[in-house]
Amino acid sequence: MLRYAIIFIILAIIAGIFGFGGISEGAASIAKILFYIFIVLFVVSLITGRKKI
Repeated sequence: MLRYAIIFIILAIIAGIFGFGGISEGAASIAKILFYIFIVLFVVSLITGRKKI
């Protein structure tokens, strides 16, 4: 999921450089949402932890 967030932020940067404001804003918002989902899942996995057998 973090990979997709990085891909969308790179897409937003490239679109912003070439002047596509709408595409840039959309890609940046998708990247932000994916990053927040990643952080939540990461924190949940840290809290639950792995149980050693």
